[in-house]
Amino acid sequence: MHTEVVSEPGDPARPNEDFAAVALPASGQGGAVVVLDGVTPPRGGTGCLHSVPWYVARLGGALTELTVSLPDVPLAEALSRAIARTAAAHSATCDLSHPRTPQATVVLARWGTETVDHLVLSDSALLLESPRGSVTAVLDDRLSRLPRSSLATDAIVDSTVRNREGGFFTAAADPAVAERAVTGSLPRREVRALAALTDGATRWVERFHEGTWEDCVRLLRKEGARALVQRVRALESADTERVFLRRSKTHDDATVVWVGW
Repeated sequence: MHTEVVSEPGDPARPNEDFAAVALPASGQGGAVVVLDGVTPPRGGTGCLHSVPWYVARLGGALTELTVSLPDVPLAEALSRAIARTAAAHSATCDLSHPRTPQATVVLARWGTETVDHLVLSDSALLLESPRGSVTAVLDDRLSRLPRSSLATDAIVDSTVRNREGGFFTAAADPAVAERAVTGSLPRREVRALAALTDGATRWVERFHEGTWEDCVRLLRKEGARALVQRVRALESADTERVFLRRSKTHDDATVVWVGW
């Protein structure tokens, strides 16, 4: 098995709000991938004393531990427990009911000898490559289906559609949000590689339309995760007329995890 993790901040002067982990249990049976993308809040406060990186590190650490130590617990239940654990760590000091309380998108994948289980919440992506080279993109597309009137900018979403019915969902302080995640399972023999990407990396497909998800996986297999991030950065810098970027920030935190068997 080959694993590769690349995570690059959108702005070197600001902390990276992504989280990535590959866990390989001591038993040698299976493993797990955890990728989070912290949601950068607009100015105006979050009701929380803690930063987005603090939240993402806490949630990511809890998810990494739970997905490995409790292999028989479904991923949605692991996410629910991790959110509850993280909320308990700051509920006494922070207003967790605030609509902009620290939050994150989530990608989870866990494999054993028989299956590959997966979970996606919000706009990060999981790509599963079959032995024949076909690619299944596991996406939660609720954010992309929102009307433009719900977006103050491409990066700031009206709080009336965040974590609300008819809108979209992120991991914040409510464990019940785990029920909203896109989940599934494939036979282990049907997956020869997987890639987890935050939306700073999915821009290569979704924003700049440089290729399909199959093309993206072929690039990762041939040139590696860093090559994908470098290509995204070059495209962002070249888009001086903001034909593709429009109102979104020029560079976003970009994380890619590649696992191949």
